[in-house]
Amino acid sequence: MLGTAVAAAALLIAAVTAVLTGGTASAGEQSALAATAGCGKAPTLRDGTYTIQSGGRARTYILRLPAGYTSSQAYRLVVGLHWLNGSANDVVGNGFYGLQQRSGNSAIFVAPQGLDAGWANTGGRDVTLVDDILRVVENDLCVDTSQRFALGFSYGGAMSYALACARPTVFRAVAPIAGANLSGCSSASQPVAYFGIHGIRDSVLNISMGRGIRDTFVRANGCTAQNPPEPAQGSGTHITTAYAGCRSGYPVQWAAFDGDHVPLPVDRNAGSSWVSGEVWQFFSQFGGTTTPSSPAPSSPSPSASASGGTAACRATAAVNAWNNGLTADITITNTGNAGVNGWSVAFSLPAGQTITGGWNATYAPASGRVTASNAGYNGVLAPGASVSFGFQATHTGDAGVPTGYTLNGSACTTG
Repeated sequence: MLGTAVAAAALLIAAVTAVLTGGTASAGEQSALAATAGCGKAPTLRDGTYTIQSGGRARTYILRLPAGYTSSQAYRLVVGLHWLNGSANDVVGNGFYGLQQRSGNSAIFVAPQGLDAGWANTGGRDVTLVDDILRVVENDLCVDTSQRFALGFSYGGAMSYALACARPTVFRAVAPIAGANLSGCSSASQPVAYFGIHGIRDSVLNISMGRGIRDTFVRANGCTAQNPPEPAQGSGTHITTAYAGCRSGYPVQWAAFDGDHVPLPVDRNAGSSWVSGEVWQFFSQFGGTTTPSSPAPSSPSPSASASGGTAACRATAAVNAWNNGLTADITITNTGNAGVNGWSVAFSLPAGQTITGGWNATYAPASGRVTASNAGYNGVLAPGASVSFGFQATHTGDAGVPTGYTLNGSACTTG
C-alpha cells in the first residue's frame, strides 16, 4: 500500500498551515502533504481512551497510533464509527473494520463513542464531536490533512455519510457499510470520494437505503448515473462496480453482496472478508501529494510517458476464487527511468473468465485480451511507483491469474 511519508522540508508547512478549527477547512488548507501543528513536536497522546468536552458534554474516543510513530512523518487519519448498541471498543476489537492491519502503520485511527450507543447527530452534535477530536489529535500528532477518511457499519455507516455531507473539505473519502440516512445530511453539494457497501438481503436497512445515499454522491461527484450489477440471491458473492464519468479525483464505488446486515461479509468458500482489502485499496489510492480540490493531471495518449522514455514494468497478481466467481488484484510497478502520465495495462484472461466489475481502472473488453486504463485520479506513475487495481469475474473452471502484461505496449516482468 502506498505510504504518506513527507519530506523533512514539508514540516515547514506546519508553521503556516492553520490547525483545523470548527471542523471546516478551506480548499487551500487541503494542500498536498498539508501537515498539522503536531508535526515536528513530541507527542503527548498515546494509545488509549480519552475524554473530551464537546457541546457542553463529556464525550470519549479511543486512539490508536501506528507502531513506530514519528512526528517527522505525516500520517493518514481514519475515523471508525460503531453500530447501534455497539461501542468504540467494538470498533477497536475488529481492527477498525480490518483496516488497521491493512494500513501497514501508515495511519492514525480514532474510534469515537456515540451517545446512547448511536449516532442521532441531533443538532449536529456528533459532527461537532468529530471536529473537536480532530482538533485535539492534530494539534498533538502529525496528520496529512489531505488524507482523512471515515467508515462505519449500520448507524456508523449513516454517520460516515453525515460526515461526508457536512465536512466535504475535511474528509477525502468515506465508506458506509450497510448505511442509510439516519444521522442527517446537512448538504451534499460538494464531492467526496465514496465507497458504499450493502447486502442485497439486508433485513435491517434495506439495500434501497444504501443505494439512495450512494446516489447522493453519484450526483455530487458528477458520475454517470447507472444501475450497477448486483449478485443473485444465493450466489454467495459480491460485485464491486466503479462508476464512470466521475469528477477527477472523486470516484464512486458500489459493492453489493449476497447477504444480510453484517459489517464484514465473507464470500462463499472464502476464509475472510473482502471488505477491508477493498476499502483500504479505495482509501490508499489517494496519495498525499494529490490535492483534493485540484484536478488530476490530464492524461496523454496511452503510449506516451512524461519524459519521453520507454515504459518498463513489473506485474504481480493475486486471485481469490470461489465456485464460478473470482476477484483479481493486480499491482503494476513502473521500473523504468521515466514517469508515466496516463497508463494502459493489457493482459490476457484465462479462457472462460469474464469481467463483471472492477475498481481503480476501466476495462475493455470483458474477456480475452483485456486493456485496463487508468482512472482520472491515478494516471501518473513516477519511476519506482506502483498502482493497484482489480476486478471481479466469472469463470468456467479456470480461476488462474491473468498473463502477458504490458504497460503502454511494453512487456512487464512478473512476480
